[in-house]
Amino acid sequence: MPDHTADSRYAWLRLAATLGLMTIGSAAMYVVAVVLPAVQAEFGVARADASLPYTLLMVGFGLGGVLMGKLADRFGVMVPVLIGSVGLASGFALAAQASSILGFAIVSGLLLGLLGSSATFAPLVADTSLWFVRRRGIAVAICASGNYLAGAIWPPIVQHFVDTAGWRGAYTMLAIVSAVVMPLLALALRPRPPAAVAGVTRGGAAAQPSDRPFGFSMNQAQALLCVAGVACCVAMSMPQVHIVAYCTDLGYGAAQGAQMLSLMLACGIASRLISGLICDRIGGVRTLLLGSVLQGVALLLFLPFDGLVPLYMISALFGLFQGGIVPSYAIIVREHFPPAEAGARVGTVLMCTLFGMALGGWMSGKVFDLTGSYHAAFVNGIAWNLLNLGIVLLLLWGARRRMLATA
Repeated sequence: MPDHTADSRYAWLRLAATLGLMTIGSAAMYVVAVVLPAVQAEFGVARADASLPYTLLMVGFGLGGVLMGKLADRFGVMVPVLIGSVGLASGFALAAQASSILGFAIVSGLLLGLLGSSATFAPLVADTSLWFVRRRGIAVAICASGNYLAGAIWPPIVQHFVDTAGWRGAYTMLAIVSAVVMPLLALALRPRPPAAVAGVTRGGAAAQPSDRPFGFSMNQAQALLCVAGVACCVAMSMPQVHIVAYCTDLGYGAAQGAQMLSLMLACGIASRLISGLICDRIGGVRTLLLGSVLQGVALLLFLPFDGLVPLYMISALFGLFQGGIVPSYAIIVREHFPPAEAGARVGTVLMCTLFGMALGGWMSGKVFDLTGSYHAAFVNGIAWNLLNLGIVLLLLWGARRRMLATA
């Protein structure tokens, strides 16, 4: 009989399937940024309106994460993943036939976001945390790396299809991949997580989470994490969503921007893996603090430099600096909240990070429309990053104060 216990060989094989699913399922949030210039030109709309599909996709992505997380808790993670494959395949196919920016945006929000990509992010992260004890940090980091692996792989592929077959042809290709590959990978996820993991810490002892994490009530601590998630991802979305359009405006072309986005997210993969190792040593809150500080530094570098070579270098640094931020929230929840509530709480916090990406993607486009440049949009991102940093420092201070009080 196969060994389906925590940290087993099967757990690592399952993680490999999860990585593949997230890589395919996260494609939608990156390819919409690649096709943004082509969609804007075809429909003849403003930059903020052209950013609407991304915004609705991310809102649907976030809301769907909570829904899919509850389905996974009840029926196992394979069920939402199969729903996600249907949502993505039908969403890409219908988006390829859209006749207006509004229709494109609605399909992006409902099918690609709410019923599609959402099934391959928060539920998979929460499920992975239940299959590992000793190496939970690095396992969650590997799982979450699928999100950035998608960003490294898909933009240049989709840009090639946009150049040769148009953005509609690129979306049709993605519909076929989602319909064929995702159900096959989902079959590896049939077994349910070992029940013992839900009550075990990394050290193997029974979990004893505080009833007042960071010195706050459960709801207050959850709310602070949610606001922090929104803030960090408003800042994060500025380069990720608009780097292709930014390069086009600077005269470097969309292909160069797609390469920068791919480089940024490829470096984000390394960042997530390194952060996972760091997280296993210093904990989720300190890892989040480190990522927040470094992301702010990278955003500052975009202000004085707009040459082609500097932009490539800063894009790489941005990926290296901020890749570990989002997985840190899942670890923080597992460290400071009851394990039995991990799925719902992880889904809620990750939903807020996606709302932040959605808000930031639209907000940066709106700032561009009002000012005619992206300089003010980068400043806006830095301000939101400072808000995130302040909340993380508050949580760290609260945790330290509580530790001293109970010493």
